[in-house]
Amino acid sequence: MMDMSYFPIFILLFLFSFCKSDDSLTQGKPLYPGNMLVSKGGIFALGFFSPTNSNRGLYVGIWFYNIREPNRTIVWVANRDNSATSTSPATLTISNKSDLVLSDSRGRTLWMTKNNITAEEGANASAILLDTGNLVLSLPNGTIIWQSFDHPTDTIMPGMKFLLSYKDHVVGRLIAWKGPYDPSVGEFSFSLDPSSKMQIVTWHGTKLYCRMKVWNGASVSGGTYPGNTSSVVYQTIVNTGDKFYLMYTVSDGSPYARIMLDYTGTMRLLTWNSHTSSWVATSERPTGGYGVYGSCGTFGYSDFTGAVPTCQCLDGFKSNSLNSSSGCQRVEVLKCGKQNHFVALPRMKVPDKFLRIQNRSFDQCAAECSRNCSCTAYAYANLSSSSTMADQTRCLIWTGELVDTWKVNNYGENLYIRLANPSGAHDKSNLLKIVLSVLTCLLLLMCIALAWRCKYRVKRRKKEIQKKLMLGCLSSSSELVGENLEALFVSFEDIVVATDNFSDSNMLGRGGFGKVYKTRAAPIEEVEEVDALDDQTRDFDLPSSISNRGYMSPEYVMIGSFSVKSDTYSFGVLLLEIVSGLKISSPQLIMNFPNLTAYAWRLWEDGNARCLVDSSINENCPIHEVLRCIQVGLLCVQEHPDARPLMSSVVFMLENETTSLPAPEQPAYFATRNLEIGHICENMEDSSNTMSMTLMGR
Repeated sequence: MMDMSYFPIFILLFLFSFCKSDDSLTQGKPLYPGNMLVSKGGIFALGFFSPTNSNRGLYVGIWFYNIREPNRTIVWVANRDNSATSTSPATLTISNKSDLVLSDSRGRTLWMTKNNITAEEGANASAILLDTGNLVLSLPNGTIIWQSFDHPTDTIMPGMKFLLSYKDHVVGRLIAWKGPYDPSVGEFSFSLDPSSKMQIVTWHGTKLYCRMKVWNGASVSGGTYPGNTSSVVYQTIVNTGDKFYLMYTVSDGSPYARIMLDYTGTMRLLTWNSHTSSWVATSERPTGGYGVYGSCGTFGYSDFTGAVPTCQCLDGFKSNSLNSSSGCQRVEVLKCGKQNHFVALPRMKVPDKFLRIQNRSFDQCAAECSRNCSCTAYAYANLSSSSTMADQTRCLIWTGELVDTWKVNNYGENLYIRLANPSGAHDKSNLLKIVLSVLTCLLLLMCIALAWRCKYRVKRRKKEIQKKLMLGCLSSSSELVGENLEALFVSFEDIVVATDNFSDSNMLGRGGFGKVYKTRAAPIEEVEEVDALDDQTRDFDLPSSISNRGYMSPEYVMIGSFSVKSDTYSFGVLLLEIVSGLKISSPQLIMNFPNLTAYAWRLWEDGNARCLVDSSINENCPIHEVLRCIQVGLLCVQEHPDARPLMSSVVFMLENETTSLPAPEQPAYFATRNLEIGHICENMEDSSNTMSMTLMGR
């Protein structure tokens, strides 16, 4: 219960509450309990107050005039450690030396300003309360000799220049109230870190409590904070050389706003909500324990980018335990002499315990850290040209552990941390080769599976289509027309019987696609050409000439050189075979060309690539896709390995139809003969004997 000895004070305040008030105080008009100065716009008031739920006496302070009890908000207190008592009422006056003096009836000075002004110079000085909340004491000529904005207590008001340092000496300091209803000096304070002169921090006594911001070194820097749904608060840090100060401004039409260090050590940005008649914290640090110095341990950081702050590990680090505040450890151990690299982390409040190196460019700053084996991170800022500092750069490096790092949304900078290269990185090239080889094999298997799937859909019609094709090309040969055409197609069971189960004694030689056998008897007796088998100077020259070609790349055939481009060649051959329905060395259809690649190239070069397409493919696939496959196949079988694409590029070409393709160059094994393309059927007719001999035997 309130001490009854203070009851007369409230009676006195009530009696004077109806007195006329204005915004000025003069030497002839002191301020008594019950009187108030009210700013011209009616925003702020200055007078005597007693804290809510307190019996500590009277204080002189400034508060928001339109916010009444029980929500009255004090933004400045004069005599915070020396309150007035009921037994000796106090008076605020302007002395002959132009000082504001708060004294009691006993003549005891409770608080006063200290101006070096003589009585003659200070005659007729006056004080005025502005709509910004600033109490200004000035001479008749307008010279300001003192103002409350230069001596804040626990609050920074919009428009106030909070002086952090003057001529390299820390001067400004906010000091929180001791308790929610006790305005005397508390345990927490806010100022510039005197050791680095670059960090704005809060203190718990003499112990570092929270690093609010690290100055990037620019002459003017800042950030924005949300005020409420209709306002924005701007923070600006200004360095003029001699003066280094912090200032907050609000957007036009914003409600009341203030920055306050409360008695718990939390720095809050508060805006007034007129609908709920309450102050709303739109930003605060620390938050729920996050942001307290070192709260996330070494190599951890407080992440303020989400809806709820959390502790996270820096890139390349993992948590020491299930407790996120216990810090983090490296995934790969960093050792001197081992390969390493730097990773950039954006929007970071850089760690504590840094070393600033003067006069360095960005590259020099990075090199400074790279060549120092114990350097774990660096950060860099290039200052504006308007800076009055001689050194226009700010290079920070860290050695050892990284402590007290934040990640934020509205300000921050790049932090470059040093990480060890993953183990086995030196085998990267070998791994790449293995991966490419495996990928090539998989692609080949996929293509084969795709070909079988496509063939399966037309499997029942395939034999009939082949007969029609042969009939069209061999129509001029009376011996092979009609029922004798069936001699061209022999079942596998008949071949097994005819070759005596592929006996070595019946093997005549090897071709590009395997062994060639003679048969014991002709399954169809009507084929007169069977006796040609006795002529050992013919029938198998073509298979012999291509025995070491087929799917093999020219560089492998000639000099035994094998590379990933050799796989590309094999894939190209396979692709052309799928599209055409022909084998690489189909002599019965392309007698005037040494192989399928030469045949495909000539058709492509003459603009007749459509002629290459197998009818079963033509009926089931869009022609533009098939022509693209032919072009990709010709790119794969080019003679020079460097001209062939990688298999990864081949996949990209086949999957992305809109991508333009380069023109293919002449393939390997290209050699034309004298016959024209138009005479293919004629030559095929001449080659029918050889084909029959190969299949039928004697």
